[in-house]
Amino acid sequence: MKKNLFLLLFLLSLGLQAQTKSSAKTSVSFQTGYNRGYGLMLSYTIHNLAEGLPGNLRFSAEMSWLDPGNGLEARRIFINNNTNGTLEESGKSYDFRVDYMMPTSIFNFKNSYWIFGPRYSSFKANFNFVGGNENFDVTTQQWGIGVGLDNYFKMNKKWDIFFGLGLDYFFDSTLTGHDTSYSPDGDNINPRTDNQNDNTPFTYDDADDAIKQPQLMPRFMVGILYKL
Repeated sequence: MKKNLFLLLFLLSLGLQAQTKSSAKTSVSFQTGYNRGYGLMLSYTIHNLAEGLPGNLRFSAEMSWLDPGNGLEARRIFINNNTNGTLEESGKSYDFRVDYMMPTSIFNFKNSYWIFGPRYSSFKANFNFVGGNENFDVTTQQWGIGVGLDNYFKMNKKWDIFFGLGLDYFFDSTLTGHDTSYSPDGDNINPRTDNQNDNTPFTYDDADDAIKQPQLMPRFMVGILYKL
C-alpha cells in the first residue's frame, strides 16, 4: 500500500511537471525535526505552477517515530487480560502528503509560504511482552488535512535552508490488532471484554485511548532545498 501510494504521487508529480511551462522550476528537499516525535521527510516541489497561478506544489513522504500508547491497556483491549512479561514498545508512521504553497510576506520574510493540503498516514504500534509470549502490532490507516508556514533563506544559487511550522489533523479510522478491530462507527470485530467492568465489551473509544494513533500532530521542521 505504501509503495503504491508513493509511486502514484511520483507519477502525478511528473505529469504535472510535464504540463507546466518550461520556465517552471523544480526542487528536492530534505527535512528533519519534530512531528509529535522525531521525523524525516523527503519532498519534490514544482515551482510556479502556471501563469496566473501563484505558488508551488509539493509532494512529500515522511517517516516518524511516535509514542505507541499504553501497552498494558492495548493488550487487554486487543488480546487478553494477562499482565505477565516485560514490555517493549515502539511506534512508527509513514505519511504521504501533498501541499499547495501560497506565497506570503508574513513577518516581512521575502520567501515565505502558507501551506495546506491532504495527508495520508499508515501507523503501526508494536507491543512485545518479553517472557509473556505476546508480541503484536496495532495498525491503522488514516486520511487527514494540514496547514503550516514555511520560511526559506537563500544560501547560494542552488541551495536554500528553510524552517517550517505546521499542524496536521488525522481523522479517526479502524484500529486493528491480533484478530480484533475497533471502528469509529461501532462495527467492531471480535472485541474483547473488560474484566474490570462487569465483562462489558471494549469500544472504539477504549482502543483510541490506549493507542496513540496520529490525530492532532504539531510539527517543527528544519530543511535544506536543492534547485534542479
